[in-house]
Amino acid sequence: MNIKDHIKKNSTFEYYKDSALWFKTEDTNFIFPVPIADIGNATFNKTEKSLLLMRYIRKHIASISN
Repeated sequence: MNIKDHIKKNSTFEYYKDSALWFKTEDTNFIFPVPIADIGNATFNKTEKSLLLMRYIRKHIASISN
């Protein structure tokens, strides 16, 4: 699946586990983590544009593909 398939709509916060916020894309129901260490002072809403989270989607795809 192409990265573009995952970022057309929004991603919704699902749960917190192992020092990461886990989001699910509305497009493909792909679940991916956003590490707390990367967040700093940023605010994450329950729903975020998937395009803004593309870095984390791409990282997780790479980690499960290996």
